Order: sequence, then C-alpha cells, then structure tokens
Amino acid sequence: MLPLPYLGVAGFGGALTKEDDVLSFSAEAVQAADGAAAMMAAPKTQATSEGILAAVLSSLGDDKAEDIVQIDLRGKTAMGDHMVICSGRSSRQVAAISEKLVERLKATFGISTRIEGKDTGDWVLIDTGDVIVHVFRPEVREFYQLEKMWQPSAAAAN
Repeated sequence: MLPLPYLGVAGFGGALTKEDDVLSFSAEAVQAADGAAAMMAAPKTQATSEGILAAVLSSLGDDKAEDIVQIDLRGKTAMGDHMVICSGRSSRQVAAISEKLVERLKATFGISTRIEGKDTGDWVLIDTGDVIVHVFRPEVREFYQLEKMWQPSAAAAN
C-alpha cells in the first residue's frame, strides 16, 4: 500500500511540517494493532471448572508442591466446584508456588484470581471462582486440617 498523500491545509499555503510525518498513519498498521490487541484480550483456552482444575494441578506439580489433595465440592457448597490443598516446604516456596499459579492461570485463561496471604507465606488462598486453592506450610496445614473438614467421612478416617 502506498503511503497516504500529504494534503495541504487550505489557507495555510499547503506547507508540510515534520509533525505531518509523525501524525500520518497507514490503515494496515491500525488494523494490525487492533488485531494484536484483540488477541491479547482474549483468553487462549476456555475457562471451565475442569480445565482450571487441570491447570492448577499441573502448575502445582511443576512447582514441586507436596501432598496435593483434590476435593470435589459440587453438591456440598456453592462457593466453588473444587478445592485443592497442598504444601510447600517453606514460606518462600509457598509464596512462589502461589505466584506462579496465578500467573499461569492469567496467561492460560485470562482470568484474574483473588489471592490472600502471599505476603506471609504461611497459608495462601487462591480463589479462581470455580476452584479454591490452599497452599500451606506443613505445620500450618497440620494445625487447620482442612481436608478433614471437607472430605467425605470415609476418606478422612484414613
């Protein structure tokens, strides 16, 4: 495509200035920029409850989270479909696991999650809407024992 011709402004003698070069644009460049913005705004994958759960479990495994427990909440509460509980070996690892999980969910699904407790690193709660993730230090996890509260009684007895 040829560049847009310079059009002189009537009454000003049609003189062109350096600003005219800066302000001129190509319609193709505008369309390309609009397309890139649309691709960045759209999530790469459809965010279903099962898809988010799979991404959470994959991320936790990649970051060496320990004792990962998945609890099905459907029919038990309206706050979410799944709960995932895991441990990190230290406050630093708990915070890092949580931070990477939030980044990966944003990149994969385009969802913003709510996160609490990352600053202290003892117990981090990540709420995606459908999946609630708890990342604990082992001592804190043992103290609260969330698994016993949410798992069916037969599984909690083991």
